[in-house]
Amino acid sequence: MITLEDVTKKYHMLTALDRVSLTIPGGEVLGLLGPNGAGKTTLMRLVAGLITPTSGRLFPQAKGWPVVGYKPERLLYPNNVRVGQYLALVAGTSNVPRYQIDHVVLDSLARVNLLDSINKHIGHISKGMRQRLGLAQAIIGDPPLLLLDEPSNGLDPEGQVEIGRYIRELHETGKTIVLSSHQLQEVTQVCTQLIILNRGQIHYRNSMSEALALRPFVRIRAHKDLADLNGLLTSLHPDIQVEGDTITLKNNAMRLRRQILTLVLNRNYDVLRVEQKRVTLSEIYAETVQ
Repeated sequence: MITLEDVTKKYHMLTALDRVSLTIPGGEVLGLLGPNGAGKTTLMRLVAGLITPTSGRLFPQAKGWPVVGYKPERLLYPNNVRVGQYLALVAGTSNVPRYQIDHVVLDSLARVNLLDSINKHIGHISKGMRQRLGLAQAIIGDPPLLLLDEPSNGLDPEGQVEIGRYIRELHETGKTIVLSSHQLQEVTQVCTQLIILNRGQIHYRNSMSEALALRPFVRIRAHKDLADLNGLLTSLHPDIQVEGDTITLKNNAMRLRRQILTLVLNRNYDVLRVEQKRVTLSEIYAETVQ
């Protein structure tokens, strides 16, 4: 949908993005991960057209820049305005026909489970409700591209689950979504593509399905420390790791599972657990940012 080509953004002496090139594919949910200061919000603000790059260029893959719905991380509202009135103002500036404004406002509030608060002053609603209001604002006008910066920040676990469900529903309608979040579980559940930024550069990119399918491993846990077998086990294959009472078999070493189990049992160790797992998003993230 949108391509960034060698984009750099500097704020005086600070380089927020450093020669970033990527394509935001249409119809996908692109998850942006990275520590604070990695450049996630700057990237979103560039795509939203709120700032311009210092160098490089952004361009749409089709004719014309797509209409964008943007929910920033930091939400600033007129606290003395009611929820419904505020969204009506947003709809009026989003080219929604006047006769459709009431319907659009009700629909957006219903989608984020905020309909009961339509007549409340914004200053009187909770932080979680303000997050829902931000999402309701972003979908006003039915934009094809949504930029959601920390959409579940401040929500309790139930609220986070609800936001995840709303995002999946929006994706099913054909929306392209860029999602920045520190909630790794949220990213795992709703995103189809993954980008990890650090210090203004892309350090990891993959589809979510491929990222989580890579590097399966087998973990064998014994009833006591395996120090006596450490040298023997690690000599069998470079992808065998022994830490305390646990043996981890990675990549091709997984084929040696039966041989390892037999060896451990023959040396009078009890095997408490054998499990096969795949790498988690938290592990991918930790390795990348380190």
